[in-house]
Amino acid sequence: MERVLGIGGYFMRAGDPAALAAWYRDRLGLDADEHGLWRQEAGPTVFATFESGTDYFGARAQQTMLNFRVRDLDAMLAQLRAEGADVDTETQDVEGVGRFGWVTDPEGNRVELWQPA
Repeated sequence: MERVLGIGGYFMRAGDPAALAAWYRDRLGLDADEHGLWRQEAGPTVFATFESGTDYFGARAQQTMLNFRVRDLDAMLAQLRAEGADVDTETQDVEGVGRFGWVTDPEGNRVELWQPA
């Protein structure tokens, strides 16, 4: 059986695609090239399904949530707050998994930040 090798891309609709791409570049350091190609660091990726009624993604209209691995969750959240981003006040620690925090991008998409254990 053929198998997928990894995530090949994540595509988002936006009212202003250039502004949203700039937000991810300037706030999260996602330095994609003019074609959207981004070379990420090697590491774990989680693929998980949730019940349709979950509020974990924020707004019910949001069907998926992007999760980024970070080296230092506290530093990333402080950086985002200093730049005026909409950062959730709570974080979550899961033993053996790591720490989680959330930010909402300018288009209203809740994004999860994960510092692996």
